[in-house]
Amino acid sequence: MWPLGIAYPPAREDGYWAPITSTLDWCEENYYATHYLAEIVNTLTNIWFMYLAFKGMFNCRRNGHDQVFFVAYLGYLVVGSGSFAFHATLKYPMQLVDELSMIYTTCLMFWATFAYNRTQAVQVSLGIASVSLSIFITGYYHYLQDPTFHQNAYAILTAFVLFRSIYVMEVNIRPYYRNRRVEREKAQSGRSLTAAEQSEEKRKDRRDSEILTTMWILIGYGLSIFLGGFGIWTLDNVYCSTLRVWRHEIGLPWGIVLEGHGWWHIMTGYGAYCYIQWGIWLRHCLNGRQDEFEMVWPGWFSIPYVEKRVAPVANGSVTNGSVSKKTS
Repeated sequence: MWPLGIAYPPAREDGYWAPITSTLDWCEENYYATHYLAEIVNTLTNIWFMYLAFKGMFNCRRNGHDQVFFVAYLGYLVVGSGSFAFHATLKYPMQLVDELSMIYTTCLMFWATFAYNRTQAVQVSLGIASVSLSIFITGYYHYLQDPTFHQNAYAILTAFVLFRSIYVMEVNIRPYYRNRRVEREKAQSGRSLTAAEQSEEKRKDRRDSEILTTMWILIGYGLSIFLGGFGIWTLDNVYCSTLRVWRHEIGLPWGIVLEGHGWWHIMTGYGAYCYIQWGIWLRHCLNGRQDEFEMVWPGWFSIPYVEKRVAPVANGSVTNGSVSKKTS
């Protein structure tokens, strides 16, 4: 035992929610800490998920972000709550709530990403396609009861949304592409920009270049944490028997650090939260409201959020329009 460590109580099969009916049972031993929670660490780490969901919803309401992002955070809350219930009970219905809510929330972001700035007919068509895809995945997964199918479907959907968002960000915010559009408009109208207009375009170029730099940092940081959580979870699955031996050797509470699925919850929760915040900021930039909103990100170990500026930047002034170092 490590200093102040205590021995792990034995795992049990007669917990409050027994018997286990889920198709998955993770590496954490069951009911060793309490009669009422099948996997205590995997259960309680979802409180972080739920906290971030409420923080995101509050931020959307307070700052007037698009309604679709409030709904996305609501789905994020369902994911955290479903995962809490799943790991607490290891019941198949709770497993479906956990896993399928991930699919539904990602399908919502898929629609929000691909339907933006489209005609109403295209938005409706994409909405029907997204709902149909959700229904298909639900039915086929329930038929197969194969977690690999769910994991692959979630990964493919997430990749589609991520790469589409990156493409939209680059094409619409990168000054190079905007300047090409301005040049085309000048050529069509036969009018040259005034000195004031040229100065304003240069300000926007500086502002948007710095915004893009910060966005890429946020993307890389969030994605690294998300994939890091996935890597730890994979190691937890592959080396489960070894990790269980190590946990018993070092004892409680130190053994909790070796609960890889709990780290997956914490790290992917943060990564997913950052992705939605990036989506909020990107949407404001696409709407030409860079001077009205800012990303507040005090430091690497803080929680970023998009906030309405107290005093929007006036045309002609110089600002980076990117990151505030507020501590609130």
